[in-house]
Amino acid sequence: MQGSVSTQQQAELKLAIKPKPHKFKVSKLIPILMILPSLIAIAIFVYGFIGWTGYVSLSNWNTLVKDLSFAGLSNFKFLFEDFRFQSDLRNTLMFTILFIAATTLIGMWLAVMVDKKIRAETLFRNIFIFPMALSFVVTGVVWQWILSPSTGINLILKGLFGLTDDQVPAWYTSTDIVPSIPWGQIDFGLPIAIIAVAIATVWQMSGFTMAMYLAGLRAIPEELREAARIDGATERQVFAKIILPQLTPVTVSVFIILGHISLKIFDLIFAMTGPGAMFVTDVPGVFMFETTFRGNHYAQGAAISMLMLGFVSILIIPYIWSSFRKGGSS
Repeated sequence: MQGSVSTQQQAELKLAIKPKPHKFKVSKLIPILMILPSLIAIAIFVYGFIGWTGYVSLSNWNTLVKDLSFAGLSNFKFLFEDFRFQSDLRNTLMFTILFIAATTLIGMWLAVMVDKKIRAETLFRNIFIFPMALSFVVTGVVWQWILSPSTGINLILKGLFGLTDDQVPAWYTSTDIVPSIPWGQIDFGLPIAIIAVAIATVWQMSGFTMAMYLAGLRAIPEELREAARIDGATERQVFAKIILPQLTPVTVSVFIILGHISLKIFDLIFAMTGPGAMFVTDVPGVFMFETTFRGNHYAQGAAISMLMLGFVSILIIPYIWSSFRKGGSS
């Protein structure tokens, strides 16, 4: 009797510990189905088109007649030997330096001023951030008039100081390059005309930089500043030794975002100046548009697009990789 009971208990025990068949819950399928259309769209319209552009850039398709025969790197070789593309690289470099430096410094200065709990702080914040509500096309059209040699600021200069047409700045119509060092097929230096473009872009993006730095300043505990002041630090030392190091993550983010904008800028320059005389305000985005959709050189246009993607990737990927490693280590 005891033996039979023991056997029955063993059977029940085996049945109890036997794994039950897994039942798939519908609730786990819903999130996958919700993001699946987005994943498919990204795969097709982002990575699929990037792959197609890369494929076309290696082809001979430089006329209206479709020709996808393999051309190797000939389109890229042509670009780096081309006067216009060399000018684009120079202009992009100079514009990026001017744009990032001026926008960062002005934005930080505005943030520090607003952070002093001034009166009508909300009004000033809105005024400084307002240009971001405009598109780059609108900004380009407005500043084209403001910096036109015959209108805008030059009319004020003529009226106040009695200057003639030859004495007022040429702004974006100037073809001067300083210091004009021969390099390849171009003169390397700062095109005066690119300064006008930088002024318009800095005006639009300084409010964004101010908002970034203002958020960073408000996140710094006041106790740190007070402790430094008690130890005898001046306001300049507090800013240099306490505030600036705390703002390093914000500064890196600002550099990445502004660098990304400068490397792929198109609409503001296209609306404001176009390529400019002697291509002094031309950039890869404008060159790509005109090469592809006006010149019908599709392979060369695709090559410019891939180079622009490469430039942006050089800037973005290290930042993303660094952020990913910090997130994984934490």
